[in-house]
Amino acid sequence: MSVAEGALLWTPSAEFAGRSQIARYLRWLRAERGLDFADYEALRAWSVDQPEAFWDSLWAYFEIMAEGRYERVLEGSTMQDARWFTGARVNYAEHLLRHEAQAAPDETAIHHLTENRPLSRMSWQELGRQVRIVAMRLRALGIRPGDRIVSYMPNVPETTVAMLASMAIGAVWSSAAPEFGTRTVVERFAQIEPKLIFACDGYRFGGKDFERTKEVRQIVAGLPTLKHVVWLDYLKADGATPPIDGAIRWQDLSSGPEVSRTGFRYERVGSAHPLWVMFSSGTTGLPKAITHNHVGQLIEHLKLTTFHFNLAPGGVMFFHSTTGWTMYNLLVSALLSGAAIVQYDGSPVHPGLDFLWSLAAATRATNFGASPTFVQMMEKAGLKPGEKFDLSALEAVLVAGAPSTPETFKWFYDNVKPDLWVTSQSGGTEVGSAFVGASPTLPVHAGEIQARCLGMDVRSWSDEGRDLVDEVGELVCVKPFPSMPIHFWNDEGGKRYHEAYFDVFPGVWRHGDFIKINARGGCYIYGRSDSTLNRFGVRIGTAEIYRTVEQVEEVADSLVVCCELDGGNFFMPLFLKLKPGFALDDALEKRIAQKLKSDCSPRHVPDRMYAVEQIPYTLTGKKMEVPVRKILMGWTLQKAASRDAMANPASIDWYLSFAATTEDYQRPGRPSGAKR
Repeated sequence: MSVAEGALLWTPSAEFAGRSQIARYLRWLRAERGLDFADYEALRAWSVDQPEAFWDSLWAYFEIMAEGRYERVLEGSTMQDARWFTGARVNYAEHLLRHEAQAAPDETAIHHLTENRPLSRMSWQELGRQVRIVAMRLRALGIRPGDRIVSYMPNVPETTVAMLASMAIGAVWSSAAPEFGTRTVVERFAQIEPKLIFACDGYRFGGKDFERTKEVRQIVAGLPTLKHVVWLDYLKADGATPPIDGAIRWQDLSSGPEVSRTGFRYERVGSAHPLWVMFSSGTTGLPKAITHNHVGQLIEHLKLTTFHFNLAPGGVMFFHSTTGWTMYNLLVSALLSGAAIVQYDGSPVHPGLDFLWSLAAATRATNFGASPTFVQMMEKAGLKPGEKFDLSALEAVLVAGAPSTPETFKWFYDNVKPDLWVTSQSGGTEVGSAFVGASPTLPVHAGEIQARCLGMDVRSWSDEGRDLVDEVGELVCVKPFPSMPIHFWNDEGGKRYHEAYFDVFPGVWRHGDFIKINARGGCYIYGRSDSTLNRFGVRIGTAEIYRTVEQVEEVADSLVVCCELDGGNFFMPLFLKLKPGFALDDALEKRIAQKLKSDCSPRHVPDRMYAVEQIPYTLTGKKMEVPVRKILMGWTLQKAASRDAMANPASIDWYLSFAATTEDYQRPGRPSGAKR
């Protein structure tokens, strides 16, 4: 199934492009603003050359509901200090539920299925009804605007209702998936001092139940600011007394008096008011508490779901995710477009490899999300979903979670359907959206992300800050955009925020990905340029692993990296320097793996562990994660690191030898970025 990178695979029909949401917006710009753009690239160029005019047009186009008129679209002296639409007060949840007023009486908002619940659906009216009831109950419990509410819940409608109800009253939301270990959760949630937690008794994955009552007790004990616990019996669903003293049952919280749609008051808030806190780990310290606001996420998600996902009423968005990944937030955001969403909690390959396709068919999904790893499993098994399932409603595929290969794209055309808009998009937790993505008006080329997203002035830069075309460089965004974090929580003076994104190129957002932008505007992402671990699309900070591993008595020091391999695969080795007198045997490996799994999550467990003599450090005392990763990916030492900058220069020799001789992973060809 070999195919050349950039080979033309699909061209949209005139009918498909003409009825797209971008085409509709172009017609509106022509009629309402007197602006005429020949194609997507002309529109994109205007959106970054005239950002205030572009974002102001979206405010009008999407008919944003607000109290007050914004004083300026954009203000602030630096990119980090940028503030959008100050003076206007909005509520994100109010817009998510806006379609309820126009929806047919039984129109579906959420299709939902789990491994222990049958496929069901929730109407727009029922979703709105439950959100309003829970919101009023939260107010009665004393939850006020700005209070933090956290969740340790599976991907089920109750979690979405809790999320929207919290946002509706101006509370600040944060979520962790129930497979996360106690320490990982407490390290996140304790930073924001939550007042209430939604928690469940466990989850089912791959046909096996995972009881989490003990973990919930530990989490509650580790969060002294909690005033309330709301308990969901998810595994047992027997309505028994919650095992947490004083906990409120979900059934009781969600069964209050009816509140009419017109009688409910949303808490509209200003541009400085947080919407949610999402966590992304770095290489040192606690996970970064990335804080977004209502207005920035609202207008960005309206743009993303409408123009780059091409969603509208009648559409159905399905992307398998846990509640601890930013894709859960993006899935829920699809409701902004009036489309329905599919929530599934469980293993993507249980009871069979093609299970997600059967669910896509059953829900008449128009937009389906998949990872390159998922595609590789399908290919190896010889599955042809297009022959087995009725996927006639499917119009678009979103490939995310890892860099996509040309073969990934072609697999969909060969095995799903030939007339399909196959897209890849890339962004991150930090922006709650995508930097580079898709347009339904453009052709699809193998392995290529179609374009840079509207309003995102993304460039590929050399180390010297020079624009690159058809060369691999650092992904930077040189102008502000609304969905930037408003701050990191508890980040005095914005120091961590600055160090995370603005330290390398002063005043310019450096995202930490390698990117190539070709002459026609197509984009290729080549994985991380920093030391953050990309584990099947979920970013993991090395600091989380070090804190856990180095508590093990036998371990003196450690280093972990993650390599992106061909076919969307990953290889995450953990290198261990052991204390004198100890050896890395099976028992120690199993103990370390179990500790990572229980304290952090299954994704934190490495693929292999290796005992080493030394961990390489820079002269300033930093572990050399990025150089080691580059060496394992095929870079020469001369391009990956300088011995003169190392505290222990000889330590790197072991890794050079390992990379040259190991057969534990299939090293990809030396990346084009190596020439840098």
